[in-house]
Amino acid sequence: MKLAARLVTKPMKKAAFGIITFCTLLVLCGFVQQAGATQVHAEPEGLWAHQIAHLFFIFSMGILIYWLREWKLVKETGWRLVQYSALFFILWNIDAIIVHYLDERDDIFRTINAGTWHASVVMANGTEGLGFLYYIVKLDHLLCVPAILFLYAGLRQLFKQAQSIKPVDKSS
Repeated sequence: MKLAARLVTKPMKKAAFGIITFCTLLVLCGFVQQAGATQVHAEPEGLWAHQIAHLFFIFSMGILIYWLREWKLVKETGWRLVQYSALFFILWNIDAIIVHYLDERDDIFRTINAGTWHASVVMANGTEGLGFLYYIVKLDHLLCVPAILFLYAGLRQLFKQAQSIKPVDKSS
């Protein structure tokens, strides 16, 4: 048994794991169905609760920024990146509140074939400015993705910093 264990090396185990993972993913891809990426809010409580959640998120990120600055943690790179993340999350939530509000306004525009690759928006007369605003705020991923990346970079920096601290040996 020991001979067999010595013959199976770490690279062989990694290769076997990779092959098994690839085959599993290949099989799972055969069972794929359409997944809608749209969240519908039931009238009116669903949208209200969702908008209140955005406000709570804004408030929470504001408190985080306040305490990071109050405790002067933003002098460290990791915490500064977390602060930038919180700022981008605030902007993203403001953007999301605006787009949810505009989505519910049937008197401003009408969305045709929503949820398809060929959707279009027909504006009411005199609302072209709001149409431009709607187009801009629908690009919310331009705020959310940087927020996530700043958060990841900040947490990674804090993790590296924590790993570099050597534990104190209390036995001596």
